[in-house]
Amino acid sequence: MRRLKLISFVVPAILVFAFSITPASAAGSGVGNLPQGTQTDAAYAASAAANHVKNVFATSQQTSCYRPEVPYFGNLGPTAGDGYSGMTACGNAATTGEDIGATPYPTQVGSNAGFPATTPMLVKNHSESDLRVDPTNPKHLIGSSKWAVSAEGYNHALGFFESWDGGKTWPLQGHIPGYEGWTDNTDPVGAFDSFGNYYSLILPYEFFYTSTGGHSFKTNPNIEPNPSIPAEAITVAIRKHGATAADDWTSNRAGAMDVVAPYPAKGREPDKQWITIDLNPASPHFNRVYAMWTVFDSLAAAPFVAFADANADGTHTAWSSPIKLPTAGNNPQGDTYLLPHVDGNGTVFTTLTNFADKSTLTSILLDRSIDGGASWQSVSNVISHVSAPPLIYPNTNFRDGIEDTFAVGAKQLSNGTYPLYVSWEDYSIGFGNLILSASYDGGQTWSAPIQVNDNINRSIDAVQPNLTAASDGTVVVAFYDRRLACPTDPTEAASAGLGLDPNNPAGRTNYCINAGVQPYDANLNPLGNNIRISLHTWDPQLNSMKPAGIGRFEGFIGDYYGNITSGTIDYTTSVSTFDDGSNPNHFQQQVVATLTIP
Repeated sequence: MRRLKLISFVVPAILVFAFSITPASAAGSGVGNLPQGTQTDAAYAASAAANHVKNVFATSQQTSCYRPEVPYFGNLGPTAGDGYSGMTACGNAATTGEDIGATPYPTQVGSNAGFPATTPMLVKNHSESDLRVDPTNPKHLIGSSKWAVSAEGYNHALGFFESWDGGKTWPLQGHIPGYEGWTDNTDPVGAFDSFGNYYSLILPYEFFYTSTGGHSFKTNPNIEPNPSIPAEAITVAIRKHGATAADDWTSNRAGAMDVVAPYPAKGREPDKQWITIDLNPASPHFNRVYAMWTVFDSLAAAPFVAFADANADGTHTAWSSPIKLPTAGNNPQGDTYLLPHVDGNGTVFTTLTNFADKSTLTSILLDRSIDGGASWQSVSNVISHVSAPPLIYPNTNFRDGIEDTFAVGAKQLSNGTYPLYVSWEDYSIGFGNLILSASYDGGQTWSAPIQVNDNINRSIDAVQPNLTAASDGTVVVAFYDRRLACPTDPTEAASAGLGLDPNNPAGRTNYCINAGVQPYDANLNPLGNNIRISLHTWDPQLNSMKPAGIGRFEGFIGDYYGNITSGTIDYTTSVSTFDDGSNPNHFQQQVVATLTIP
């Protein structure tokens, strides 16, 4: 993901941070309206064991390699520490069975001189998270994340990891093939159709490195790495039901690359893509695939949708022409963060996030389609005048992720609609809190906002909420938070890699990270307090990816966060740099947590 906020087009990160440290009023924001009450840090720390949470380090179970289009050997390790080690040749390290690129991939054939890399490279870091459950087999899960060969260069493909035993083991994984000819391809978001075919919506994009390690997106065919392909595109790769090998993916349709929308020229640049599939058998658009993304054009952002119909054999109909979504927002910077979901009636909803200025998230809006995506209407303004978090959180260098999340409940209400839920970040008191609201009339009105995170110390950030709704109506909000101090126990601190961090964070609060969840019933009555789902606290500074280039302060743990339910089990996947015995280099790994929903 190249950009997070519209502000990043024109204002340096340090200025964004400065603009955001003066909090707006919290009155009416939901901050402090905490139905479950606060809990002590000790109670939160113990809640993982009390709720029998299990963690599996998924992406450290195999070693992956691929040949990147653009090599980059900048290494922050000798100067910055934090575990960095630069780009490393693969050699014979790969264990995944994927095509590691012993010879260049088909999409790399038209590359300019000096590209692609001369040899396959070792995948080290796995930031950003997504996780989906196969509707034909509740034990079959596919997760996806960035598959980085250079954290310093933000040099990555998109990768996947697959389990057939309910998340206990992840034997199938690797980079998603077909898009190696671009410098990067991203972001991790996928969906299953009702036949068990998995769709990954992918943004491949091209850039080259400047002499200082920055990223240049110029599209001159004489200087770009690979002029034979579009500079950027919204595309799809499909893993068909029954696939058994790491390379069993389809990225072509009708003899050509499966492109939803191409963007060959600099100036109209897509990002923030999302996908959903209508899995409701009674819907007139059963198995319709909806792809959404934002196009950043100068200082504005415009939201788009396209759709196709999935077939049982893993193919699909042609993509519709992109349709621009309506917006009730009146802010010139436009809308982003599209999060489509389909209710039991076949109505497609998505939230849109409308930024007012350089520091304030003005509103979260709601759009819908009742005719399978052919036409769209603005429904309501969910919330206005939310104080957004800073681009970079205090004490560390990781930037904020997607700031809101949306879900549709599974149980139909007496009025014929389905519950809608929205959660978002609020920075009105100078620290991050997570807020939640619901609609029980199709999005026309919204409940009074409540606070999700229940830390007793208010000087703590909770960030990156992600919602899911279970089949019994239970709602689960997953998130990262920083309430627990970085470990001081020598064994735990060593496993957390704190000795690699020049900031010496042992004992510091609002620095190291855990993942947590808060479950609710369908009416947003909390089912107990927050539950910690990380078994170990981890340091976000270690091997933090550099999305703006090696010379920039800004780091990255991800924008997307995986949270899904299957029966009574909540599955999440999130980042950790902790060494559980399988991660001695403290790379960013995907950790899958399982929790029986209270």
